[in-house]
Amino acid sequence: MKLKLSGREINSASMEHLERVSGEDAKKCYQCGNCSAGCPVSYEMDMNPSEIIRFLQFGKIDDAMAANSMWVCVGCLQCYSRCPKGVSAASILEGLRQLTLRKGQDHDEVKDLPVEFIKKAPQQAIVSGFRKFVS
Repeated sequence: MKLKLSGREINSASMEHLERVSGEDAKKCYQCGNCSAGCPVSYEMDMNPSEIIRFLQFGKIDDAMAANSMWVCVGCLQCYSRCPKGVSAASILEGLRQLTLRKGQDHDEVKDLPVEFIKKAPQQAIVSGFRKFVS
């Protein structure tokens, strides 16, 4: 894929807002891929964590938000623990979720949970899952 880069996109207000919301600077990442290699759910993502960060480094926030990655991320922080630069892809994905929800954009629907799952699952797991869908 060929990308046209402009300083206007890389330093856009949307990117600055994402940095404030997430508390992370995607520009610190040097694309080693450790975050994606350690991610337990990257196989379910349209774009793995390092690809999301790369798109953000190019200022392509809309493309990053179009992927399902932010909804699939379980927030385990494996990415952060493996990152030599201390960048938390999970925090960035959480920031993208928050921006999406605040804009009122469409997102994955919460499906009905089977009663047996609810009875067996730890309460924290259910709360963590549903927090993805509220701003």
